[in-house]
Amino acid sequence: MPAPVSSLRALMMVIGGLQAILGLALVTNSVAIAKSLWGEEDASFYAGRSTGEEHSGTVVFVGILILAVAAWGILTALKFPTRHPNVRNSAIAYGWVALAFTAFLWAFAPILILVLVWLILAILLIVRPNQPECRAWFGGRGL
Repeated sequence: MPAPVSSLRALMMVIGGLQAILGLALVTNSVAIAKSLWGEEDASFYAGRSTGEEHSGTVVFVGILILAVAAWGILTALKFPTRHPNVRNSAIAYGWVALAFTAFLWAFAPILILVLVWLILAILLIVRPNQPECRAWFGGRGL
């Protein structure tokens, strides 16, 4: 496996692992996260249930969605040795999803350094599969 392909594979596994950690944190701490996002000022409206409990399902859904995207990236990276052209296309699509995740990250965790690092990694996920070595490895023109 050429160096650009193996570095792309490692990058996809790292980003997938970071997304998996974030998804697990969202699923396991859904009530606390919902309380911090939606606050407690309208607790009387929910007839005994706090806003955190009411909106925790939304946080769990987002966490499971992030876990699914993380699994997609890791499984795509694990399929690199098959050299199938569609694996390269999947890597490019995963890069675009990671780029969209940057906007989500900026909206809910506006930590500039974290967002910039994630943005750079997402751009690398889009650009790296289009290098000539990667194209040659996966054998085909693809996207």
